[in-house]
Amino acid sequence: MSLQRLLHKLRPTQTRSFAPISTNSPPQPVNYVSPYQIFDRNAKRLQKDRAAIRDAGARNRTVDYVREEVAERMMERFMDIKRKFDTIVDLGSGPGHFSKLLETGKVKKSIMIDSSCRLLNRDPDSEFEGELGFEVERIVGDEENLLTIVDRNSQEAVLSCLNLHWVNDLPGILVQIQEALQPDGLFLAAMFGGETLFELRTSLQLAEVEREGGVSPHVSPMTDTRDISNLLGRAGFTLLTVDTDDVRVAYPSMWELMEDLQDMGEANAVIGRRNLIQRDTLSAASAIYKELYGESNSIPATFQIIYMIGWKPAPSQPKPLDRGTGKVNLKDVL
Repeated sequence: MSLQRLLHKLRPTQTRSFAPISTNSPPQPVNYVSPYQIFDRNAKRLQKDRAAIRDAGARNRTVDYVREEVAERMMERFMDIKRKFDTIVDLGSGPGHFSKLLETGKVKKSIMIDSSCRLLNRDPDSEFEGELGFEVERIVGDEENLLTIVDRNSQEAVLSCLNLHWVNDLPGILVQIQEALQPDGLFLAAMFGGETLFELRTSLQLAEVEREGGVSPHVSPMTDTRDISNLLGRAGFTLLTVDTDDVRVAYPSMWELMEDLQDMGEANAVIGRRNLIQRDTLSAASAIYKELYGESNSIPATFQIIYMIGWKPAPSQPKPLDRGTGKVNLKDVL
């Protein structure tokens, strides 16, 4: 079957979509039993544990490049906020890529929360020592159940760097984060978007259609960027900012990309996934990847990053004027 016919037959890439909801809707009550069951959370925790101890953590540190790059870009957004914090919560922190970049003049203490004990404690405290007085607290806990770890209305800021894409109930965890924040508290996060690894998805699906006559999920579904503003508004956040960015990484071939994803702890954890893929299917996928996207001596992999900022409502926040009170005609401005 020709490549053009395979592309025509291939169904669209799977994404996680949520119905648009008015930003005027009140926050929904927290439900600790997720109504969505997309990911095997226990399998994901085990994947992260294994990645953290493989070769004494050396391989996991080698593949920190994506998270470190995103943490730096997220830190730029954090530093643009002209406020100092006594304590922030680093939700789904992993070994602390974001917390390592914090400065004592900006934050005094970081509470790192992650479901993987081994990944959370991969790096020694000495790597977090900046200026005198900076403190790090590590808590092993399920990121989907934030309000069992911290109290309502208790946190100045909750930040999350590349963890929310593994949460089953994304609307629910956003509500929990909003409830955990103090009035005028900050939520800042970065997560993988729906176009992440589209090259790998397409190549694997085309190869399976050709060799096996069907398609199985091998890369987890990501959230569509169009949904994020609606979800933040539904959770009760105000003063929203959402933007996207791409991180492109070159690999010698598809094999190195898949090996690095495993060492990152980012292997597939979708419920109902296939644990093994036939060798000839993988070989076909590698050839398709090279033909469709290959460059001179490498293949590209795209990681789409969604950055989001929201604030918990407070009386002190600026509010828009009532409709009809404007004194300048928009036609004159344009």
